[in-house]
Amino acid sequence: MAQEKINRVVLVGTGFVGSSYAFALMNQGIADELILIDANAEKALGDVMDLNHGKVFAPNPTAIRLGDYEDCKHADLVVICAGANQKKGETRLDLVSKNLKIFKEITESVMQSGFDGIFLVATNPVDILTYATWKYSGLPQEKVIGSGTILDTSRFRYLLGDYFKIAPNNVHAYIIGEHGDSELPVYSTADVGGIPVMKMIERNSTYKKEDLDEIFKNVRDAAYQIIERKGATYYGIAMGLVRITRAIFHNENCVLTVSARLDGQYGESDVYIGVPAVINRDGIREIVELDLSEDEQSKFRRSAGVLKEILAPFWPGDAPA
Repeated sequence: MAQEKINRVVLVGTGFVGSSYAFALMNQGIADELILIDANAEKALGDVMDLNHGKVFAPNPTAIRLGDYEDCKHADLVVICAGANQKKGETRLDLVSKNLKIFKEITESVMQSGFDGIFLVATNPVDILTYATWKYSGLPQEKVIGSGTILDTSRFRYLLGDYFKIAPNNVHAYIIGEHGDSELPVYSTADVGGIPVMKMIERNSTYKKEDLDEIFKNVRDAAYQIIERKGATYYGIAMGLVRITRAIFHNENCVLTVSARLDGQYGESDVYIGVPAVINRDGIREIVELDLSEDEQSKFRRSAGVLKEILAPFWPGDAPA
């Protein structure tokens, strides 16, 4: 019998980020079915029960249930939030070795089901683990997406909006590069209501370039600041993952800063890194290549270099110098 055509998501990992994603996804009514998988099945079952108890208040009746890797066969999207957490004082890149082992097992289990959909990776270090998912899965690069700098960009827009007293959805600015310490702001294309940010500073002495430097510092270090206070970050990234999910299921062709594999864009190749990309039902339709300043291009090259250096020991024949 033919499988009914619905928007089906399998979530692997129901920790802080995964359960927040499930909650946000249900509240926005984007998926028809949501299947939860976790090494701790009892915890995942508790999430299923809790979410279903709130279903009467949700906009659409998302079917939510506990599952296993066989359920990935008919999934449109597999979202991976599983893995070791970032601890206090630990960088995202400290997590590499631990999470590569976990991801190999997860990806192989998903692919054994006959999965042919899209992977969306959230676990840190996200650029490295998205590359690993692409390698382990054998899927085309456009069907493997990382959350990249979608949250960093959201933080950036929020803080710029707060600074200029403008709603953040009227601020258009990107953070690109590694989702981590080497990321960079793209001020050369940033605008507030259509006015370039640098022009705003020129026109009004209230605004200063030094303040922008402080804003970026707060964006870059936000995860450390939140982890210091509450132990983990999860609401913001969960909302970002739902935004990517919506772009895929609604075939939006919208531009989001995700971790995508470069193939010559920005002068870099064979590295997953945060860049603006057009997202639709097929995954990554294309990468948007911004006209970076010389300084921005140099910083981006350095950021890509950081990631390639991490990748090199694991895929020495692939990661170019």
